[in-house]
Amino acid sequence: MNTDPALTIAVTVLAAICGGVGLLVVTLLRARRRDAQIFDLLATFGPVAERARSDPRALLAWYPTAEAARRTFPDAFAAIERNGTNRFPFGAAQLEAAHARWTTDWLEWERNHDAEYRQKSEAIEAELDRSTGVASQAARTRLETLERQKLARYQRRYEEYVQTSRALANLTGATGGANASP
Repeated sequence: MNTDPALTIAVTVLAAICGGVGLLVVTLLRARRRDAQIFDLLATFGPVAERARSDPRALLAWYPTAEAARRTFPDAFAAIERNGTNRFPFGAAQLEAAHARWTTDWLEWERNHDAEYRQKSEAIEAELDRSTGVASQAARTRLETLERQKLARYQRRYEEYVQTSRALANLTGATGGANASP
């Protein structure tokens, strides 16, 4: 069977054009997919990173999810970080700031806790100074109860502080400063 050389050339050119267009479509679809992944990561972790600035426990809750997403979408994370961002969404600076914030919040809570219970104790002690007999015993009992409440509340909050503080320190240490590559 004899085929016309012009027809063969036309079919070859048409096939090459179709192949080129197909390759272009695949390339564009891949770029759109990567852009969508980047947008989704920014939309997901941007608000979380903001929330973690005010509540370091949010960072602890979201850090494992961010690391799983990093393993799942390494190219999207690399693209975000290429644009000048440190390790996204939680870099060394964010981890250190979260730890510092947590410690500052603890110290503020501790000061407020002491002031609150000092004020309550002073009121009961003033009442104790003015009272006698049964009223004096009742005031003494309230003062002892207040001291136990103060200690119990302090211990609960201190355990939370220590646990969260250690977890934040572990994240900083485990990531090699948090800016190391995965």
